[in-house]
Amino acid sequence: MEYRKLGNSGLTVSEISLGNWITHGAQVEDGTAKACVRAALEAGITTFDTADVYSNTKAETVLGHALKETRRESIELCTKVCHPTGSGRNDRGLSRKHIMEACNASLQRLQTDYIDVYYAHRYDPNTPLEETFLAFADLVRQGKVHYIGVSEWTAAQIEEGSALAKELRVPFIASQPQYSMLWRVIEQEVVPASTQAGLGHITWSPLAQGILSGKYIPHEALPAGSRAAAEAGAPFFNNLAGRWLRDDVLTAVQQLIPLAKEIGLTLPQLAVAWVLQHPYVSSVIIGASRPEQVLENVKASGVQLDRDILSRIDEILGEWIERNPAKTG
Repeated sequence: MEYRKLGNSGLTVSEISLGNWITHGAQVEDGTAKACVRAALEAGITTFDTADVYSNTKAETVLGHALKETRRESIELCTKVCHPTGSGRNDRGLSRKHIMEACNASLQRLQTDYIDVYYAHRYDPNTPLEETFLAFADLVRQGKVHYIGVSEWTAAQIEEGSALAKELRVPFIASQPQYSMLWRVIEQEVVPASTQAGLGHITWSPLAQGILSGKYIPHEALPAGSRAAAEAGAPFFNNLAGRWLRDDVLTAVQQLIPLAKEIGLTLPQLAVAWVLQHPYVSSVIIGASRPEQVLENVKASGVQLDRDILSRIDEILGEWIERNPAKTG
């Protein structure tokens, strides 16, 4: 495992992070989740990502239990706030009330005294941004949070947040966008704005919701037990990956497999390594339902892809690459 600084901060993160969206507390048993965390630690992963909304707050609980015996200072623990965690009118958003209450609840579930990076999971148009950043500033001053980040914010939102963070002296250091060989909407606007603000990217979905795993074969039924088979028809999944569950796209993805083999990688390893080629990326979040998946994907750390490989990837995926910055978030 190799390590990078997160943006312009002094915080070091592992090139590969382990996330537990749709896995811990939902798709996998707690024992398997703990085995995945153990495999990650043994492989050198120090950065762990979750959110209060994942699996209706259960994901944080499972992760906290799995990391209970780990020396707290040896890891970077990240979670998020914004999406609904209850039925009350204030159980959502980025108001001061919700941020303070949500942070305390996350600390309890994670069994920790502090959060390393606390993300605004989405932008909240219904709360003044100054209120949000004042709440974050107070959490930092209280020692409950070390750094602040945002997830799926536009360039304009990042610029506005950066100005407030500087005024309030809040350590605003991270952006967490979706990024993959197929989904590149951050490149035109979000990346320059983040670089200007000193933010590093900890990106999610390097396999484009599994499309870049290579397991979906054109002209064949979806594999039993796969996420696409389980969630086909679900609006959220369709918005993220449904656009690529087409025979022409899947045919192109299959052409990446021999390309990966040429350089001694599996297709998932190539997909993760591709994201890590970009200097503005500090870490890539992987998910896992089995420890073996963790051990496979961490092999992408430290891999260098030459320009010919990168060019051939672009040629193969061509017209199916999404670049429109308006699709951020």
